[in-house]
Amino acid sequence: MNELNLIQIIAVWILPVIFAVTVHEVAHGWVAKIYGDNTASMLGRLTLNPIKHIDPVGTIIIPGLLLVTGTGFVFGWAKPVPVDARNFKNPRRDMAVVALAGPVSNLLMALAWALIARFGVSIGLEYAVEMGKAGISINVSLAFINLLPIPPLDGSRVLARFLPARLAWQYEKLERWGFLIMLVLLYTKILNLLLAIPMYMALNVFYGIAGFVS
Repeated sequence: MNELNLIQIIAVWILPVIFAVTVHEVAHGWVAKIYGDNTASMLGRLTLNPIKHIDPVGTIIIPGLLLVTGTGFVFGWAKPVPVDARNFKNPRRDMAVVALAGPVSNLLMALAWALIARFGVSIGLEYAVEMGKAGISINVSLAFINLLPIPPLDGSRVLARFLPARLAWQYEKLERWGFLIMLVLLYTKILNLLLAIPMYMALNVFYGIAGFVS
């Protein structure tokens, strides 16, 4: 699979992308439940069934366009799992932990895909190797992009935890502009400058586990 055609690219990337965004959201809901908020559970969102989570734009269209156009980053999102911070004992602290659950789940999935790729390398199964590479790439991208302090990304929830309440409220109002900010950062290549080095280091770690180098 040195040169993948469009059909092969879709076949290699579709499962890693779907699971990356699905597990990310389930992780938010699962940790929220641990901290006392059952909203996601009551709405049937604590499931790995992708049908419950897929957002046509964020799960299919955006990742597909980024992959085909070769922007350097492939990311997406699922329908956000609802979280009601009023059910937390310490809303600001607990919301930050819930937010971190998403990126952490992506890093754990990157590890899982690295092991799948290593298995593929050991038995000479190129499809498993390519899918493992895709799984590592999408999950590392999602983890680091979501850690950016741009509302409504997870990093903004963490940063809000450490801001004075009044300033945090003003900061979170930037959420309406979050998607536009991300597009500007992406197409001006500023996103590449911000994340290139940490992502390169992370990819090397997971590629090492997989048995090949970047």
